[in-house]
Amino acid sequence: MRFSSFTYLVRQGLHNMWANRLMTFASMGVLTVCMILIGVAYLLGVNVDAIVEYIGDQNETVVYLQDGLTDDQIAAVDSAIRTTPGVVSVTYVSPQDVLANYSSMLDDYANMYDAFENDNPFSANYRVVVDDISQLDQISAQLKQIDGVDDVYAPLELSDAFSSIQRVVFGVSYGLVAVLAIVSIVVVNNTIRITVFARRKEIAIMKLVGATNGFIRFPFFVEGTTAGLISAILASGIVCGGYYALCDWYTNNPTTFSQMFGGQLVSLFDVWYYIVIGFFVLGFVLCGIGTATSIRKHLNV
Repeated sequence: MRFSSFTYLVRQGLHNMWANRLMTFASMGVLTVCMILIGVAYLLGVNVDAIVEYIGDQNETVVYLQDGLTDDQIAAVDSAIRTTPGVVSVTYVSPQDVLANYSSMLDDYANMYDAFENDNPFSANYRVVVDDISQLDQISAQLKQIDGVDDVYAPLELSDAFSSIQRVVFGVSYGLVAVLAIVSIVVVNNTIRITVFARRKEIAIMKLVGATNGFIRFPFFVEGTTAGLISAILASGIVCGGYYALCDWYTNNPTTFSQMFGGQLVSLFDVWYYIVIGFFVLGFVLCGIGTATSIRKHLNV
């Protein structure tokens, strides 16, 4: 295709958008709303998943050491724990540290505190945090096999609960995104078909005067692509702008409830490109390709 023909068809497509602006705006409005709903569902799923992960990360596994270990044996246990796959944080707590943690509880029992200080009954332990709470059962079993470890306390029931919540959240949120995407495809495709049907006589005339199928399709493709990209820009601006304002408000208005879940939402800078790229792809596929393929049956004159 010559450049002059290309520019003519592009101009024709943009002209047709304005000439049929009512249906064009209808298509853009429907697609923009659908994109916004998809973006909201995606952000909801991302944040709920992050909250569940944060709560799960706050639960420590306690690895109790056997009594009477030498410094070399403790060092060997320390190295084995830190090199266990899935372990991301390890904190050593000596018997003196354990006693110090309970000191406030023993303020009214000075004799008992003195007895414990002279003959500390507490065992040294490690506080361990894992990167995937769903793997806590397997990691705990590995920690128990380390020489010098007496016992391992892991909140296995709590980890199972968090894992179940994560699976439910993942299924519901991303299932909702999939459903909204399908609804968008159906609604926008029907809107496009109505637009094309209203211009079937124009297509027939162009076909009768000798225009090729590609020549006829290209202006429609330009119309659809432009409408889709404009819808993507509008939806991206609304979703990202609204989410940025929500994050700012959430951070500047802390509550006890919000602090329980980390005190902040997932940063916009971590997700904006998924939203923008997803909207642009959705707009291009739905409007650009959808418009071009919807005129297929009207080309048979």
